[in-house]
Amino acid sequence: MKILITGVSGLIGNLLAVHLKKQGHEITALNRSKVEGFENIQGDISNLEDIKSAFINKDLVIHMSAYTTPPNIKSNTTNQETWEGNLNTNIIGVYNVFEASRLAKVPRVIFGSSGAAIGGYSKIYPYNKIAEGKYDQVPQTYSKISHSEIRPLGIYGAAKVWGEAIARHFSDTYGISILCLRIGSVRKENYPNNPHRFSYYLSHSDIIQMVEKCITAPKELLYDIFMACSDNKYSYYDLEHAKKVIQYTPIDSAESAIHLYKNHI
Repeated sequence: MKILITGVSGLIGNLLAVHLKKQGHEITALNRSKVEGFENIQGDISNLEDIKSAFINKDLVIHMSAYTTPPNIKSNTTNQETWEGNLNTNIIGVYNVFEASRLAKVPRVIFGSSGAAIGGYSKIYPYNKIAEGKYDQVPQTYSKISHSEIRPLGIYGAAKVWGEAIARHFSDTYGISILCLRIGSVRKENYPNNPHRFSYYLSHSDIIQMVEKCITAPKELLYDIFMACSDNKYSYYDLEHAKKVIQYTPIDSAESAIHLYKNHI
């Protein structure tokens, strides 16, 4: 397949590009900066005219470019800068990627949404106890959060919800297949580094598997949202929908990566 991937300079985009290239796919990177090892088209997704040509004759688009300043974390980033970053990349940029895909008649887009779309649940019981790693205060049974739930964390989470909504519009109106992935915590080190990340840890192998399942999903699947994390003991992501629809079954878990985490404490 001829695959266009945005955000190849980022961790997930690069993991996917390297893997899919090894599988024999023809990979083009759409990035603001040049990325070695791939055909490059440099452009800013906040400018539709800047990127339209990149989508021509592509069989698939994987959109992983995003403005990712974490919500509710003290930094030197002002609220205005956070809003403008989300607006330009996660709202205008997402619309432009979908619109460019429509204009070029790309049959499917895989959209990197985020677990932040339901991240607000981490503030309420019992999910807050899971987030804090206080497992002795977690009930033996609790409802997991499904793909149909919305409770965004921060402007970033809200922008990702908007991306899922505009994806539905493009799918319903123009018949383009857009599959949205609420991606958990994928780290360069490939292990979770705090108690909260143990709940929504997503290994390199599992994010690759999830995307591959979306690539091979029936063309009749025009829209869906999938929660994406590994098989973590105290996860509150409900993976049953992804398992049923695209046969996603994670092979890793936060618990299997504990030894890596402990070696770096």
